[in-house]
Amino acid sequence: MTSSSASWVQQRYRDPALTALAHTNETIDVLLSHHSVRTFTRDPIDTATIETIVAAAQSAPTSSNLQAWSVIAVQNPARKKRLAALAANQAFIADAAVFLVFVADLGRARRLAAGHDAELGGADYFDSTILGAIDAALAAQNAVVAAESLGWGTVYVGAVRNAPDEIAAELGLAEQSIPVVGLAIGRAGDETAGVKPRLPISSVLHHELYDPQAADAAVTVYEQRLAEYYATQGRTASWTTSVLSRLRSGEAIGPRVTLRKSFESLGWKSR
Repeated sequence: MTSSSASWVQQRYRDPALTALAHTNETIDVLLSHHSVRTFTRDPIDTATIETIVAAAQSAPTSSNLQAWSVIAVQNPARKKRLAALAANQAFIADAAVFLVFVADLGRARRLAAGHDAELGGADYFDSTILGAIDAALAAQNAVVAAESLGWGTVYVGAVRNAPDEIAAELGLAEQSIPVVGLAIGRAGDETAGVKPRLPISSVLHHELYDPQAADAAVTVYEQRLAEYYATQGRTASWTTSVLSRLRSGEAIGPRVTLRKSFESLGWKSR
């Protein structure tokens, strides 16, 4: 680690009253120091490292041990470029050493059912859709922690959901398999984004009962702290404005407004 645990806490919250957590260790330091990396060097990543990261991903919790996810590791330059174009033309995808596409995947269960002449009606309900997405997301987060603990930079790419049908075709996904999130991994290049502040703990942690007043009371101070962070990046932005803009309408969601149709076209009925 190039910085102390206390420093990571200060960067994460920018709260003068919160200078350290009661407990810390190397794992917590990795989590606190997370930041998105969108500029990568040309350093390659080997198969053994990818397998190590995926082993960590497989160690994430999975509902009923269904393991309803898969991941496609893309290193081919031409395919990375095509995926970058499909995912909102984000060039760093092509620059990453590997682009992992995490997939909600009940296709494996479908094939098991077909091979055993068994019914699989439960896979057609909305809960199973959520289950697959959660399994994939938990696995992806484990992959982030593992990669960053090994010194790699990472950034999630939700824009794989902009064109799920096309990406599914590009990756040869089976029925009832759909991309949930992408993860670009590579050695960090010249980037200075640093650790972005989060809402105060009091805004997200509730004891026994949900307290909307406590949740909302921290927004004003968070806006101030986030503005301080953005100033170090030469930017000005408002968290409230960003939230309201991102969720103002279906049009604001962009191509993902048709995501349910894509799920259906890829075999997810989601009753």
